[in-house]
Amino acid sequence: MDVFVAVLFFAFSSTITPGPNNLMMLSSGVNYGVRASLPHFFGICLGFPAMVLVVGLGFDAVFQQLPWLHPLIKWAGIAYLLYLAYVIATTAPRQLQGTDRRPMTFLQAAAFQWVNGKAWIMASGAIAAFSQSAAMTESVLAITFAFLVVAFPCVGLWLTSGAYLRQHLESETAQRWFNRSMGALLVASVVPVVWELLT
Repeated sequence: MDVFVAVLFFAFSSTITPGPNNLMMLSSGVNYGVRASLPHFFGICLGFPAMVLVVGLGFDAVFQQLPWLHPLIKWAGIAYLLYLAYVIATTAPRQLQGTDRRPMTFLQAAAFQWVNGKAWIMASGAIAAFSQSAAMTESVLAITFAFLVVAFPCVGLWLTSGAYLRQHLESETAQRWFNRSMGALLVASVVPVVWELLT
């Protein structure tokens, strides 16, 4: 029980802090509102725990056999994050009717976890720190459940904060600067992953 409480604290602190998922959720709340962003929200909240489960149950063994694959996935994730930063930074104010941009779908958000550098760090860090070799399956299930429990309130806070900001960003200029700022922050969130790969 003490270990599970520790996992909950780790899951909460790593899920509530800024990262690609939360920054995109905030931006989606501002640009599309809560209802339209729900598929994106559920894709994160269910997709990341699913990733933790798969990683914990042996996906790490694939990287042991194919060590070149992990950096390749990370570089692909960096490229995709930079593309998303561009999309966010250039999103039209109020997501005007007639544009072809939409919030992420459930499947897009769930699949995004696999190229999200912070998600890999969180998943592998939690498994390494809190799993017990004598009861590996039970440990992985407990860690997965902890992330599932904290995901909804933590990610939901970023989404509702974005929806709140939406009401107060009345001018198109303010919205443009908000979107550009979110794009810049998303680029900044990539820097630690690039640094890790290059050092």
